[in-house]
Parts: sequence; structure tokens; C-alpha cells
Amino acid sequence: MASVLDIRRADDRFHTRTSWLDSRHSFSFSRHWDPANTHFGLLLVSNDDVVAPGTGFDTHPHRDMEIITWVLEGGLVHQDSEGHNGVIYPGLAQRMSAGAGILHSEKNDSWTLTGEPEHEQPVRFIQMWTIPDTAGIQPGYEQLDINEELARGGWVTLASGMPEHASQRAIGIRQKHAALHVARVRAGETLRLPDAPFAHLFVAKGSVELEGAGPLGTGDAGRITGSEGQRLTAGPDGAEVLAWEMTAAVMVG
Repeated sequence: MASVLDIRRADDRFHTRTSWLDSRHSFSFSRHWDPANTHFGLLLVSNDDVVAPGTGFDTHPHRDMEIITWVLEGGLVHQDSEGHNGVIYPGLAQRMSAGAGILHSEKNDSWTLTGEPEHEQPVRFIQMWTIPDTAGIQPGYEQLDINEELARGGWVTLASGMPEHASQRAIGIRQKHAALHVARVRAGETLRLPDAPFAHLFVAKGSVELEGAGPLGTGDAGRITGSEGQRLTAGPDGAEVLAWEMTAAVMVG
């Protein structure tokens, strides 16, 4: 069966705009609902968030979700009801397992870091949710700096629950059918997407040329059913890309 490529453009995403938040949603989220766009594979949420200095998401609950946060610019302060806290910055892989229930907050920490308002800057991050294998697990948290690995080039397995990635992943997730890879691709460099029943490519920064689809810019995504390792080549300014590899999909109905 040949691959099926579904390209989703950045400007076509659902959009939430408030005084402190500018958020683009790849799938149905919050008040934005489209029954034909609720997920892809096991990926339920892929939000591209920009949060203003001194603001953020106040304490709120989650349950039975594996939540991965990838910061692109600035710093994000995480605190949760399990006692975890810290600053998530570019290159730091972070996962929160909501499990049986957890409370957490996420705030733009730019003022906290510098103490000087003139250095305040927005924080931009991608937050992605996938369902766990098992409901009601003990909530958990894991993080790891992977900047060194990214600097070497090629794909880095940011998070995975797949047994075959046990020795090479940065952090684990409780989903044996999913893995998330990240790369900072130099101008003109070519990588191949994972071979998988479902592959989701998101261009977080820069631009790429995707085999069979053409150019993709910042915020564009490709949903590939039956991925055959399509090539992507970074544009003149390079690119930062996130690729989900999934061997199963959410059952609907």
C-alpha cells in the first residue's frame, strides 16, 4: 500500500488568542472542535504555544495522558502536585505522566531568570499529548538535556515507549506504540522519516523540502499513513523538526 501524505499548513490550524497566550492547535482542542480532526495515530494534541512574560497556565488538572513539552525559545517554569519543579529550556526533553491525576502549572520564567524586565521575552513551546498504555498509573515526571546529542546531527529519540528504543531514547513514555524524534537539521542536510504505519512530521523552525509533498515552512505538518522513510531536506536557514513514529492509532467509535 502506497503512502498517503496529508499536509496541514500552519495558518490553517485552530487559533486561540488572549492577552497573554497565542496558541495554534493542530487538532481539536478546548473550544475548537472538528470531528474529522481529533487525532492522528496516537497523537491527540500538538499545540504551538507562545506565552507572554510574567504569565502562563495557572494550576490545572490532567489525567491519563503522556504529555511532552519541547521548548523552542525562552524558558518555562513547571511545577506539579507530585513535587516536581524546574525550568524547561531549549534542548531539555521533558515528559509528565498525568496517570491517576496530577495538578501542574506552566509559567513564562524570563523575568525570574534575569531579574531585569528589559530582558523579558515570550516563551515558545510545542506541547504534545498521547494516550498511555494503561489508565490510572502513578503520575510521573522525567527530563534530560539532549543538546549535545542534537549538536551531533541526525535524529535524536526524544521520548519513546517502544522496546526497541530502550537503549537510545532520552526519556520514556508509557506508550509502547509511539516514539518522538527530534532533529536540528543543517541547511541542505537530508534525513529520512521513520518507516511506520503512522508518521507525523512537524516543522518547528525553518523550512524543509519533503519528498512527495514539496516545501514545508515553520508550523506546517505532514501526516503520513504508511510512511516509507520519505526524505526531508532542510532549507537555506536549516530547520528544527519533530517526528512521531507510531505503530497504532486511537480507536474511534
